[in-house]
Amino acid sequence: MNVPKWLAAVVVAVVAVLAVSLWRATPPAQRLHFAAPAAAQAAVEVPGEAPLIAPVSDVTPLDKEAKRFNRYDKNKDGAITRDEYLANRRKAFAKLDLNHDGVLSFDEYSVKAIAKFTTADADRNSKLSAAEFATTAVKRKPRTKAVCPPASARAAPADEAEAQ
Repeated sequence: MNVPKWLAAVVVAVVAVLAVSLWRATPPAQRLHFAAPAAAQAAVEVPGEAPLIAPVSDVTPLDKEAKRFNRYDKNKDGAITRDEYLANRRKAFAKLDLNHDGVLSFDEYSVKAIAKFTTADADRNSKLSAAEFATTAVKRKPRTKAVCPPASARAAPADEAEAQ
């Protein structure tokens, strides 16, 4: 059966118009929304079991900012002075200033990079081959995956409670 292309186009157009009109007729509250609210708890339904609810952190961005403010406000007077603000930078500078002369030379600044290069240069020719260079890549910790007990193990304590 050969359907003319114009007829197929008309059918598709009619279906599209019907879909749009149906979508517009549906109140916004009843439409599907795919983005969940930020503070929503995720519930996982397993047939025959109580839903598993993922915990939601009570820490708000304002709480995080208050903690950060308190870390900087060393004398706890409710204000951060210039010295309090720069204290962390002074500690970082002091760690790098190996000879404690108050001046940071390039060698002091790049001591970790120099040590990394020296360690990677296995043949001590002051050049890194591709294999040697690969050893300088940042080693990141692998992401840990959540380990959930099987459904039978979660149901066991409830079954024991019913048996008693």
